[in-house]
Amino acid sequence: MMAARLPDAVLFDLDGTLLDSAPDMLAAANAMRARRQTAPMLLAELRPHVSKGARAMISAAFPGIDEATREAWVPEFLASYQAELGRHCSAFEGIEPLLSTLEAAGRPWGIVTNKPEFLAIPLMPMLGWQERCAVLVGGDTLPVRKPDPAPLLHAARILGIEPERCAYVGDDERDIVAAHGAGMPSVVALWGYRLSTDDPFAWRGDVLVEDPRQLCEAAAWPARN
Repeated sequence: MMAARLPDAVLFDLDGTLLDSAPDMLAAANAMRARRQTAPMLLAELRPHVSKGARAMISAAFPGIDEATREAWVPEFLASYQAELGRHCSAFEGIEPLLSTLEAAGRPWGIVTNKPEFLAIPLMPMLGWQERCAVLVGGDTLPVRKPDPAPLLHAARILGIEPERCAYVGDDERDIVAAHGAGMPSVVALWGYRLSTDDPFAWRGDVLVEDPRQLCEAAAWPARN
């Protein structure tokens, strides 16, 4: 009965949803700051910006820089992050029980992230997910990325499951916008990264969840038609 009420497949955002990658990002940002003779920043200062992407994190690490400088520093930030990849991060508490629950119920799960493939794919064996993750769509897999729904639709096609029979779990407004556009039920991951100005209730996700372990119960998922 429980398995019958679960989505046929579940797609997840990566950073801030499955993976607490902020410590790796902090190491990358502080490496850039050190090269500019700037004192290290604290994890609490960077953490809320992680799901907003490299540009947002650069702006947080270097307040007041202009847009052209920020853009020019993106490759350096990504290279610094690549050097720290997987060294400090871990799955959020409760993610492994959730993934095991889905697997035991025969429900495939995958990842749709805005992280480029060259950074997302190497994380899979580091986390023990290489053989478990059924599909991974990165931010450069297609010409567009979230909030465009195309990456979610692409992942559903690879799985061979209609979008409305899947669910998408994410911690950023872009995730929920993409899910709406794909016609895919959405779950707001409240355990993820958010700015103090973010209002996840305004994103109009189908359900909001405080802890991944809640999703081990079928009743916590959006109602199926």
